Amino acid sequence: MVVRMKRRKIALAMAMMLCVGQLAGCGDAADTSGGTESSAGQTSTASSVFTGELEENVTIQVLENDTAISKGYFEELINAFNETYAEYGITAVDANMDQYLDLANDGPYGYGPDVLYQANDIIMQYATGKHIYPLPVEKLECYDSIPEAAWNAYKTEVDGTTYYCGVPVNVQAPMLYYRTDLLPEDWKTTWDDNGNQIPDMIENWNDMYAFSVERHGEDSSKYGYMKSLYDVYFSSGFLFSYGGYVFGSDNTDPSDVGFSKGEAEKGAWVLQQLAGVMNEECIDDTITTNAYSKLADGTYFATISTPDVYSTFLDELVAQYESEGMSAIESEEKAKENLVMTTLPQLPVSGDLTEENPELVDSKAMGGVNGYAISAYTKYPNACLAFIDFATSYDMMVTRSEMLGVAPAREDAAETAGGTSELLYESLENGNISLMPSIQEVSQIWTPGQTFFTDLAKDAFRDESERKYKDLASLKAGLEEVDQQIYDAIFTLK
Repeated sequence: MVVRMKRRKIALAMAMMLCVGQLAGCGDAADTSGGTESSAGQTSTASSVFTGELEENVTIQVLENDTAISKGYFEELINAFNETYAEYGITAVDANMDQYLDLANDGPYGYGPDVLYQANDIIMQYATGKHIYPLPVEKLECYDSIPEAAWNAYKTEVDGTTYYCGVPVNVQAPMLYYRTDLLPEDWKTTWDDNGNQIPDMIENWNDMYAFSVERHGEDSSKYGYMKSLYDVYFSSGFLFSYGGYVFGSDNTDPSDVGFSKGEAEKGAWVLQQLAGVMNEECIDDTITTNAYSKLADGTYFATISTPDVYSTFLDELVAQYESEGMSAIESEEKAKENLVMTTLPQLPVSGDLTEENPELVDSKAMGGVNGYAISAYTKYPNACLAFIDFATSYDMMVTRSEMLGVAPAREDAAETAGGTSELLYESLENGNISLMPSIQEVSQIWTPGQTFFTDLAKDAFRDESERKYKDLASLKAGLEEVDQQIYDAIFTLK
């Protein structure tokens, strides 16, 4: 149940809505014209966008995450907001648009939301063309509760001045999902060498590999760990764990492409070995799309996905238990007990998943920060800012976490949520999550990366003589080719 926030005085709401500065929209260069064209064709001076005066009797369209809509959270949010701001006639509604709407192309023609929820890399691509506004984030109630690492995902600098073009809502990063009821009955004696009550395959990839071999060997229709290697977002973390990165200078320098840097080839080798205990569905995105049902019916023991789809995994498992004859209440209780979402296992320093008693290193992952931004084409910027302030309050962040299983960007909300939310927050703080670059050049990494990871997965199903990557040196060369392809796409072929 949503904890309804007490109605705040208009004076307090307005106190945080101060003028943001001299930009009409986030961008790489200041707009000396001092204005931006709104969706209504009106020009508003940049310095007067956030005046502190709420636009009354208006409707703002909010583009939210599809999962938040389908699971009922968005309805809870807008109902609570609309009740609070009813006396001003401000109403928030579902924009009823595809969550991947292209604001850059559609916004100038008057089509698009007033407020949008997206990942940081998407939002900050809009910043370059000044399609979203820089925000007075230090005046928001959530400001001091969100770590600098999350704010940095929305940071841009113009003429030496720092601006923030989005407000973090939740942290995204790969998490391990598994079923405790699919563990061997004797796992405490056979798969818990250190006696810490945590299965070994959850703690390190070597044991996950060994368990996957064993499970498939006992029943050829069953698998241990399953995940599509095709997916750059999830696979690239294995490279980062051994020294790779996307761009240099904390992901701000696209001239330095780093997928091959350090000993990243060891991460590629780990992926190649893991593909060997899967089936050919790991070559494309098949496993990514069927993981919900396959984990639920017991075909897969474990997979990787993001926290925001926890509720989808849970619903599938509940439905599976019901189909086996359990009541709805029993099914939900059992699903919540048996479905676990946790941080990624550790990796062997050597990269060899067959090594016994390996020295281990923490897994790193590509992550992101989903958040809210305000369209530069809105006619109601102050009402939009009020909505974001409301949506990022402690109460709504906790409710979002409870209903969707996401990890709040607010530290206080993450502590309340506990469990994996707190673990993910800690991973962000200690550097084990490498945030997706917030620059437009990131769009060029996906195709070369997908091509490499697809080839890597195919190798597991080729004859030894036909394998493309037969050793660490060839894996290194393959990653260097990826770096060059990305560099060329950014600087040579554009």
